[in-house]
Amino acid sequence: MGNFTVEPDEVDLPRGATAGARRKWVRWQGKAVTALSQNSHRAYLFPVLTPEGVALTAEAPIDHPHHSSLTIGTDHFDVAYIYGESREERGTYNFYVNDTFQGRAAGRTLETSLHWEELASDHLSIDQQVEWQGPAEWGAPNRRTLAIETRTIDIHASERSNEITVTSRLEPTNWKISIGPPRHAYFTVRIADGLRVVDGGKLIDSEGAIGGNSVSKGNAVWVNASGIGPHNKRAGLTVIPRAKDGIPHWYAHDWGSIALNPFLNKKQVVGVGDSLELSVTYIAYDGDAPSPPVIKS
Repeated sequence: MGNFTVEPDEVDLPRGATAGARRKWVRWQGKAVTALSQNSHRAYLFPVLTPEGVALTAEAPIDHPHHSSLTIGTDHFDVAYIYGESREERGTYNFYVNDTFQGRAAGRTLETSLHWEELASDHLSIDQQVEWQGPAEWGAPNRRTLAIETRTIDIHASERSNEITVTSRLEPTNWKISIGPPRHAYFTVRIADGLRVVDGGKLIDSEGAIGGNSVSKGNAVWVNASGIGPHNKRAGLTVIPRAKDGIPHWYAHDWGSIALNPFLNKKQVVGVGDSLELSVTYIAYDGDAPSPPVIKS
């Protein structure tokens, strides 16, 4: 054991100053795999690196600053507030963009606890608790915690690839919640420059569809983005959903985004005491893609 480390960034600041954002780096045998990152809007993974250190994702692209590498969220998040004995009023929020979206005020996802355990020499399991907090608003100047997410991140590292499986279990706090039908999310990936189709990269799915428009119309079991990354190194990222209720909808663009959206055509209601669980695997590799992609159980 002792192959993995999880350590915070060391930022030399003047006394009394604090960083506005932070990272906790995950390393295997001294090589960075990814980092647990937190900014004022969301908890996310950035960067996502291959074994040779090629960065495959972008953190805050100028066209979509909310595309934070590998992130989780939704643009339609409703809360059924109960006032008095039976009166129900709806709160409408978004946990996708950084600003109000279609009249929906922006919430934030905030890490509140973190634990990890090295289960094998190549396997690290991380449990991250994330609060889905509504905006500061009248009646809730300190924000309401609307849901608690348990984010389990399983990392398998090797010389050939870094495999990251993210399982998101979302539980309402005091009120029933509903998600969708949203156009964006639930899992969003922003591909790094160089690997995007518009930069000469390739986007392909398990059915042979090529390009964002074709991938978005399909029901593939995986989608792969590849190209020439930094230092002229070929690398890629494979995205594989692990949905219990079928394959979610893909929503991809040649300019660099891939999303897995199980709620595109239906609303998902989650009552107090219930939970919503979704999972996806990301495989970061050097060279040519494994064919077909194989993930560890």
